[in-house]
Amino acid sequence: MRALQFDRFGSPDEIVLRDVPEPEPGPGRIRIAVRACGLNPADWAVVDGLLADRLPPLPRGLGLEVAGVVDALGEGVTGVGIGDRVFGPATLDGPTAGAAEHALMAAWARTPPGVTDEQAAALPVATETAWHALDDLGVQPGELLLVHGAGSTVGEAAVRLALHRGVRVIATAGPARAAALEEVGVRATGYGDGVAERVTALAGGRVDRALDAAPTGGRVDRADRVSPAGGALPTLIGLTGDPDRVLTVSDFAAATDLGARSTRIELRYDRLGEFARLAAEGVLAVTVAGAYAFDRVREAAELSRSRRSGGKLVLVP
Repeated sequence: MRALQFDRFGSPDEIVLRDVPEPEPGPGRIRIAVRACGLNPADWAVVDGLLADRLPPLPRGLGLEVAGVVDALGEGVTGVGIGDRVFGPATLDGPTAGAAEHALMAAWARTPPGVTDEQAAALPVATETAWHALDDLGVQPGELLLVHGAGSTVGEAAVRLALHRGVRVIATAGPARAAALEEVGVRATGYGDGVAERVTALAGGRVDRALDAAPTGGRVDRADRVSPAGGALPTLIGLTGDPDRVLTVSDFAAATDLGARSTRIELRYDRLGEFARLAAEGVLAVTVAGAYAFDRVREAAELSRSRRSGGKLVLVP
């Protein structure tokens, strides 16, 4: 089968497409014929050496989340059969991962009818991150939440999940994404000068809580310190009046410096079935901005790392 791998740490230029043996599912695992593999900022961090001491020796595979069709079952697997469409996280403990013609999975959910493989592959990481962030922030029904960076995949998922929970939402995003977000029931405004004043006007005063879902655009080093100048957090603290009512999913150093909350998500994927149900109902979606063949991975990486993709990018075999 064809798979994307890297033999040494560094930039996405180290990623190569090669022929490798198909993986075999062990007990409790399934193998799928991959139809789509979602890309995340964490992919480039892994290529750069993140988790180097916790993952298998090189060469390694690329791709954290996948969707496709089951084509092999490991011992003890029940509740799913050959030919079923599923989505979820790819395993990372072998020489290949999600960006391959076949991938192994230890957790999965059925892909609902009417949801494409590309749409399903966009859900796991962004939705899991957004779900835990809203829980950690303590957002309650009826409160007014500001989602900064709502055009990001995590931001869009957070907006949709918050609305589903009965939370009122104001969002900041770029012009194109702001218009799309308003269609799902939020009040949105753009970035740039005067954003605090515009949010205050939309809110009629302070917002109750704020979630920073914007990618920092900075490199994550081994200490996970990014953007020490603070990014948007000072503005968000001013809008809520309390750093404890602000949470970031990316700007950890600034959160520590300013007293805001931060969350490093431990992805457990125990709610995949619920995410599938919400996607089937049209409640949950993450915008897919583009699909790239495996041999265009460097082009996809360049756009992904620019933080201007306008949604989820996926790889397709």
